[in-house]
Amino acid sequence: MSVDELKTRLERGDDLKLLDIRSEAEVLQGVLPNSEHLPMHLIPLRAQEFPRDKDVVLYCRSGARSFHACAFLMQQGFRNVINLRGGIVDWARHGYEILPPSRSPQR
Repeated sequence: MSVDELKTRLERGDDLKLLDIRSEAEVLQGVLPNSEHLPMHLIPLRAQEFPRDKDVVLYCRSGARSFHACAFLMQQGFRNVINLRGGIVDWARHGYEILPPSRSPQR
C-alpha cells in the first residue's frame, strides 16, 4: 500500500490496525497517527493477537523490514497484512503528520 492509499483510508475512517515495527529508539523520533508499536522481533511471539477481521498495516523506516514481516505473517496464514511501501520516510516526504510517541492515541 502506498502512503497516499493509507492516508485516504485513515481519513475515511477505515477500520484497520496500524503497527509500527521499528525499534524503540526509532519510535522516539515520531510515529504515524493512530499507530501502535510492536518491535519486529516480537511479531512471532504476538502474531496470534493480530486481528483477522480487519487489515493490519505494518510500517518501518523505509518499508523493507515491514515487507519481510508481512511475508512472514503470510507464511503463517494471515491474508490481511499489508506493507506500507516507503515506510515513515515516504510518509514524511509527502508532508503527512508525524506525532511524538507520547501523542499517539494508541501508544
